[in-house]
Amino acid sequence: MRMTPIAILALATAAAPALAATHTIAPGDGAQERLQEALITAQPGDEVVLGAGRFALEDGLSLDVDNVTVRGAGMNATVLDFTSQKGSGEGLLVTSDKVTLRDFAVENPKGDGIKSKGADDIVYQRVRVTWTGGPKETNGAYGLYPVESTGVLIAECEVSGASDAGIYVGQSKAITVRGNVARFNVAGIEIENSRDALVEANYVTGNTGGILVFDLPSLPVMGGGNTVVRDNLVAGNTTANFAPKGNIVAGVRRGTGVMVMANDGVLIEGNTILDNPTAPVMVVAYPMPFTDTTYNPYPRNVTVGVNRVDAGGTDPQFEGKEQLLAAFGGALPPVLWDGLAQPGTTALRVDPSIKGWTLGLSGQGQGLDVTNIKPGPLQVSAPDGAQVLTGYGAPASLEARLAT
Repeated sequence: MRMTPIAILALATAAAPALAATHTIAPGDGAQERLQEALITAQPGDEVVLGAGRFALEDGLSLDVDNVTVRGAGMNATVLDFTSQKGSGEGLLVTSDKVTLRDFAVENPKGDGIKSKGADDIVYQRVRVTWTGGPKETNGAYGLYPVESTGVLIAECEVSGASDAGIYVGQSKAITVRGNVARFNVAGIEIENSRDALVEANYVTGNTGGILVFDLPSLPVMGGGNTVVRDNLVAGNTTANFAPKGNIVAGVRRGTGVMVMANDGVLIEGNTILDNPTAPVMVVAYPMPFTDTTYNPYPRNVTVGVNRVDAGGTDPQFEGKEQLLAAFGGALPPVLWDGLAQPGTTALRVDPSIKGWTLGLSGQGQGLDVTNIKPGPLQVSAPDGAQVLTGYGAPASLEARLAT
């Protein structure tokens, strides 16, 4: 059969993938509706381009289309302003895969800044989330909040003012958090109930606690571990805790540098950890009672390698701190361990170049009540080279999506 030119064109058009489209949205009247419409009508491969300026938004936004890029003119040039947000939800909710978010800011959302849930292979790059009124209990909980995802890359972002964690990655795996600035949050960066995470080259300052690696009970995903925390600058985390009461991070003590709780396989090395006056490094068991029989509350295989640290806990947030400081010659050694370990496992190894101390607790669930502690010098093994972590970090395909 001989085909006509029109038939050939129609066949070619049907066989070829749709060309990616660019949806350009400028701030101004109707920006809320125009932007949300673009996020709804975008097709896989499309870009939603936000113009420079301030978008005054009264409701949260959502994206549920795979393989879409949302980009602005820069984290200080394009601002999604939720100061007049009517609801209490996040600023932007992403529930689709292979999304890239780049070069814009979110300010003053009533809830979280940007939440991505079940969104695999997501990239956040040069995104800023700021609560402009400074640290407040009424600020949203999380700035950047990927959860229940495989493949997360957060690079060159800035977050400040979160009443829980500036950058929080929860119940996820294959994660890289690199080159970000987190300041004046309760927790600067938190990796919770997640595996295979790399946290490197971040600047974490002015928070209550700098970098937290937690595992908590009674969550859909548990068993966190295989995490590397390296080459970060963790300095001056001295802001009083402003988390809402009852929040797990409300228990983080002002002046905590890097904290590991109930995780398995964590390496802390190459960091500069200065002016964190409760403890530059803290390794503890989950301190509260729990009923989840599948939960392991103890730290296991935590290695503190060579890091640059200062004198340690010079102004610890502990009852009886005067007596503790006097006992240790004016400053608590840089590494604090609560003394708890799962029988048959090694909780902690520390490079001999860094001194430590133990609370000497005798049982999980005692908390850190001063009446239970029996402080003393830390006596644990040095790393012996056998604890090698592999397979951590985001996939290379996510790195390839970073813009220059």
